[in-house]
Amino acid sequence: MVKIIGGQWKRKNIFFYEQDGLRPSLGRVRETVFNWLGQDLRGKSCLDLFSGSGALGFESLSRGADSCIFVEKNKLVYETLKKNKLDLNAEKAEVVRSDAKEFLKNNALCFDVIFYDPPFNDKDNTALLDSLAIYLRQNGCIYLETRNRYSGPDYKIFKESHAGQVYFYLLTK
Repeated sequence: MVKIIGGQWKRKNIFFYEQDGLRPSLGRVRETVFNWLGQDLRGKSCLDLFSGSGALGFESLSRGADSCIFVEKNKLVYETLKKNKLDLNAEKAEVVRSDAKEFLKNNALCFDVIFYDPPFNDKDNTALLDSLAIYLRQNGCIYLETRNRYSGPDYKIFKESHAGQVYFYLLTK
């Protein structure tokens, strides 16, 4: 279980089943990220591309985001996201069962914030990162969480930090 740390659902729990590669973002990491993004996300649309526990997406909705699409391919994890959506009465959440690459191929929307936190055990966990720029609104950003340092040419690192084995970034076009 993960606790939402701010906003209207502060201290509410989100439940998830342990799965290989599923590792919810640490509370202190989420706190830093939402300090970077700002506590009030009203007017923002978000994409939680590898949702997992959904902690990042639900945290954004708790802080007033206008919408968040949660993309998850694992059936059990997807079903748990749907249950958490109901438990929180998260009307602005859309939960989609899909592979991230397939979702992007069929997506025509742009977002203010894209949470890109692929499974920790993926060998090339930044494979789709380069293709995300076309899905960002003007002044939008990508939150990247990975076990490797990021130094790609496609994005500017706006903010960065690390906690243990986790590196996390806010990237802009």
